[in-house]
Amino acid sequence: MKAVMCNQWGPYDQLVIEDIDSPIARPDEVIIDIKAVGLNFFDTLIVEKKYQTQPELPFSPGGEIAGTISAVGDHVIAFAPGDRVMAHVGYNGAREQLAVQAQKVTPIPQNISFEIAAALTVTYGTSLHALRDRAKIKPGETLAILGASGGVGQSAIEIGKVLGAKVIACASSDEKLVSCKQLGADELVNYSKTDLKSELKRLTDGKGVDVIYDPVGGDLSEAALRAIAWNGRFLVIGFASGTIPKMPLNLTLLKGCQIVGVFWGKHIEKEPEKHQTNLSTLVHLCANGSILPRVYKLKPLIQAVDGLDLIAKRQVQGKVVLTV
Repeated sequence: MKAVMCNQWGPYDQLVIEDIDSPIARPDEVIIDIKAVGLNFFDTLIVEKKYQTQPELPFSPGGEIAGTISAVGDHVIAFAPGDRVMAHVGYNGAREQLAVQAQKVTPIPQNISFEIAAALTVTYGTSLHALRDRAKIKPGETLAILGASGGVGQSAIEIGKVLGAKVIACASSDEKLVSCKQLGADELVNYSKTDLKSELKRLTDGKGVDVIYDPVGGDLSEAALRAIAWNGRFLVIGFASGTIPKMPLNLTLLKGCQIVGVFWGKHIEKEPEKHQTNLSTLVHLCANGSILPRVYKLKPLIQAVDGLDLIAKRQVQGKVVLTV
């Protein structure tokens, strides 16, 4: 079978297409014939050994997949060949087949395409866990999202609206904010044109923002924290800017706020039952039209490097998905 392979640590443009052996299911595994693979920013890091997960070489990038089951292990009773499924696998998704533990697999209905399902698990899973489990956001609270036009930011807009929040989308250009408005954002902030702290204060009548969702890091983080409300929650999602900020802790004292880490990958490991409940919730919301991942670009498997290049250069508004 064909696979996108990382044979040595280095830039994603060193990835190659190779023929490798097809997998065989262990007793607790299923074999998924992969139809679509969701790409994420962390895929550009994991191949350079710059991500918290560091697989053994060689491996494939691609942390989320969707497809059909072609075989099941002897101990698997919940699935059968032909079932349509999705799964978060962390890595090794960019290939034609993969053996996956059955407990990590979620069924998908006919009205969710493989391409949409492959764009659902990581970004929407992160946002649902962040906003519902970690921030415990309440209807009517304000939610400011930094980097709101990216894949994880767009998912936070939709999940925030589902949970009843007033959403303030923050991005670096008016063009990016157009898509945020289409997703349901109530207010828009272009932080390349205006002072982020002042604008967030203005949009909340001086009260400050109840929940800040930050996948960007860098200088924006402190500016947003300075605009947080009393008892606010600052969600640390990631550092797409490449810079991990050093926050003045006196702000947490003065604001009576919390800085809350959101490590979705560890959540999956530590709280697998809650994770599966969240995935089932996402499938239900997607099936009934409450959320819909925006696939910015479809690329064939052999063009994985081109897809990662779009993400690395921040040219993506939504998700890049590989078709297999």
